[in-house]
Amino acid sequence: MATVFGTIAVLALAVAGFFVPAAFGGGGAVYSACVLIAIFAVMAYGLDLIVSDLGEVSLGHPVFFASGAYATALLSTEAGLSPVLTFVASLAVAMALALLVGFITLRLREFVFSLVTYAVTVVALTLAENWSALGGSDGIAGIPLFTVDAGIASFRAVTDRDLWPVAYGLLLATLWLVSAFRRSRLGNAALKVHLNPRLATMSGIDPQKTRLMVFLVSAPMTAAAGWLYAYQRAYISADLLSPYFLILMLTAVVIIGRRLLLAPLMGVALILVQEKFFSFGGDVDRIILGCALIVSLAFLPGGIAGTARALAARIRRSDDPARTNAKNEGAT
Repeated sequence: MATVFGTIAVLALAVAGFFVPAAFGGGGAVYSACVLIAIFAVMAYGLDLIVSDLGEVSLGHPVFFASGAYATALLSTEAGLSPVLTFVASLAVAMALALLVGFITLRLREFVFSLVTYAVTVVALTLAENWSALGGSDGIAGIPLFTVDAGIASFRAVTDRDLWPVAYGLLLATLWLVSAFRRSRLGNAALKVHLNPRLATMSGIDPQKTRLMVFLVSAPMTAAAGWLYAYQRAYISADLLSPYFLILMLTAVVIIGRRLLLAPLMGVALILVQEKFFSFGGDVDRIILGCALIVSLAFLPGGIAGTARALAARIRRSDDPARTNAKNEGAT
């Protein structure tokens, strides 16, 4: 019975979430912010699997985000492919890159792993800025509108209001995938490798294979965000590989708390609401974003949720009469 009520509650929350933009006025700016929150949350969930479940810090995830966007831009402008086909292509490109990066970094851990993945981002940024096939420093413009023609019916997203159902559907699919991953055998293996690699090996788990498999789940997720971002923006360039997107992902993953299903979504929402509606200018907003990451890592290792739980536990202990009496008796 509890499971049934839980399922109904989740479905009700999912339906209610679709009407969030309308509840906040339904203006163009609100829909634009909500679409970007959904896209960047999907982007962050890909990294969340690596950081929270695998225990690694990948600084190369902007490459997967950019790969989805570039594959979409090139195939839609040069080959005229539909969003469905560019979506499949984006996932395939991301998985190929994940295999390459995964094999290179299989035996690396922690600090060295992070350095190598960051080097991958630097190499990709240099290629994107200078390779004419990828648009060079000018980028790729003229990405067509998101249009799906099913024969008897068609869908065309002219504005962010039109694109919202697609963005929200992608977000819901990502939430389901992350939840299913954490309940799966691979998710359990990743957590064991994170917590105790030696014990995981003794249990018959191959840490290297597990890391590679998690990468193959994580990378397409982040690439899917790049796919939709290309249609939303209608233009892409090498700035997709800039430090901003990396810091955005990292901050969204850690600021609320790790291994909490809605944490990256809430983190992205906090960041974009500040940037879209309480902005102090581009440079200042980026300083605020960087400071939020520094504070989260240095002073809030458990995130806002973890800090709140620790504070609540401390308050409960201080309000416990038996504990207080015992403490007083010990003092006397």
